[in-house]
Amino acid sequence: MFDTIIMLAVALLGFRVLGAFGVRRFATWSACAAHAMAVMLLATGSAHFVPAGVTVMPNHADLVAMVPPFVPFPDAMVYLTGVLELLGAAGLVLAATRWAAGFALTALFVLLLPANIYAALAEIPFHGGPATPLWVRIPEQILYITVALWATRSADPSLLPAPLRAFAEARPRRGGSRRAATS
Repeated sequence: MFDTIIMLAVALLGFRVLGAFGVRRFATWSACAAHAMAVMLLATGSAHFVPAGVTVMPNHADLVAMVPPFVPFPDAMVYLTGVLELLGAAGLVLAATRWAAGFALTALFVLLLPANIYAALAEIPFHGGPATPLWVRIPEQILYITVALWATRSADPSLLPAPLRAFAEARPRRGGSRRAATS
């Protein structure tokens, strides 16, 4: 039930240890969060394409079962969200696209919330186990949203379009100080 959270936490700590040993890419917690979320999304996104016969991990059929009845083309939607998760993972790894990827993933996680609520309330079993209760699913989605937004703090604002750059540079940074805006 907590496999993805554990994967996210272990990756976060692993990347931060690398940062402590001098790997500059992992010098900040937010950069580590971006990479940890990418690791998690590679695992969860790939599950969208796993055939139903595979039982070592969640598969396409498990995810299709979670799609609420009001969503058209459940098979296609599962493939689409898998592609979006994989693109989001790639976007988080690159500092130039991290800001856009973080906010796009935040929107994706919000849009996926109805499927998680439906699966919990309809008691849809997942990966051969019991349904994940709502009291787990909602905080889990909030955690993913928080990490995706946290990851944007390590993005390179100089690579954003001017209106977004001004917004990104005005955000409070470490220690609550504000970065000076450049024109």
